[in-house]
Amino acid sequence: MSGCPYDPFKEHRKKGVLNAKLDGDEIPMILRHKDLKLRAKDWETYSSDAPFRVPIPAEEDVRTVRQLPLEVDPPEHTEYRAIAEPFFRKPLQADFIQKIENLIEELLYAIGNNEAIEIVSQFSLPLQSRALTYLLGVPESEADELISWGTHVFRTGDGKQKGAQMEAYINAWLDKAEENPGDDFYSALTQAQYRGRHLTREEMAGYCNIMFAGGRDTVINSVSFIMGYFAQHPDRLDQVRENPSFIKTATEEFVRYVSPVTHIGRVCPVETEVHGHKVKEGQRITLGFASANHDETVFDSPEEVRIDRKPNPHVGFGFGIHNCLGAHHARLIMRTLIKKLCERVETLEWVDAKENLEVEEDYTRTVSYESLTLKVQTKSLDAH
Repeated sequence: MSGCPYDPFKEHRKKGVLNAKLDGDEIPMILRHKDLKLRAKDWETYSSDAPFRVPIPAEEDVRTVRQLPLEVDPPEHTEYRAIAEPFFRKPLQADFIQKIENLIEELLYAIGNNEAIEIVSQFSLPLQSRALTYLLGVPESEADELISWGTHVFRTGDGKQKGAQMEAYINAWLDKAEENPGDDFYSALTQAQYRGRHLTREEMAGYCNIMFAGGRDTVINSVSFIMGYFAQHPDRLDQVRENPSFIKTATEEFVRYVSPVTHIGRVCPVETEVHGHKVKEGQRITLGFASANHDETVFDSPEEVRIDRKPNPHVGFGFGIHNCLGAHHARLIMRTLIKKLCERVETLEWVDAKENLEVEEDYTRTVSYESLTLKVQTKSLDAH
């Protein structure tokens, strides 16, 4: 499947924890599915109320605002999340679904019937960026700015410079929304109420920050993997064509297998112990989603992609109160991509690829592709 494993944690999982060297510190990583779910629900012991320190590496140098609602705990988290949820439910609406279908068809035909196309930059990144403008309710032309930030705002290129550029962009939009509110996400934030008051500018920017930085590389990596997988396994795409019910199960399986977020941090407000590792007050642990998604006690043959895997209790979108707000959006993009590959593509031919490697002192893990070159043969529009 790949030169570097998607699951480098197999042996460590026997002990339940990897005391990993991350971000200049030793941080216990929870590896087992059951253990992760228990700790993800225990926000009093494993807190997200830690601005800049929930992502690992920490992001003090690349942003100035607390990401909302990610970096708060209950009861504040429940109220902050409720403000954003209406926008993240848009992917359940018929008109929004149709827009995503039209977008993916357009992009597939744009890359089809050429000699070779680099998928990450010419398909996955534009798809994620343009789909995000639909979620934000802003002109699709704004995608050009989002595309310019690359696959990850903070970790691709100069994160400090791009982080400042993104915050300036956010504040400019919030200024416009305050002066002339509309139906967009920024306007909704300027009019929202939190505990009887308007949001502060810092709070508004905190929502926008995670909107741009949180679901970016995760969607891009998932889309790229799906394209590469079906290029390498055309028989599996034929199976989905013959049995469209596999669209949903394949989507969940790709999320499980790729696990685009390897892990995410929590800070312990009180001293605790994790599988024999003492964690002092104020120190971090990390929830190893990628390891949990390959836990052989939960998933039969986890190293295999099984497009009909069911049930599939993966934690690819997190677990507990902090499960991913953008899960509906990500699922819609992936499901629609698989559907349109079945309907609009004759063949996907593998040309070349470079793996996207996450390299740490204690593990190296493949997370989709840094670059992926395919030849895409689309069906004639006249046939439809």
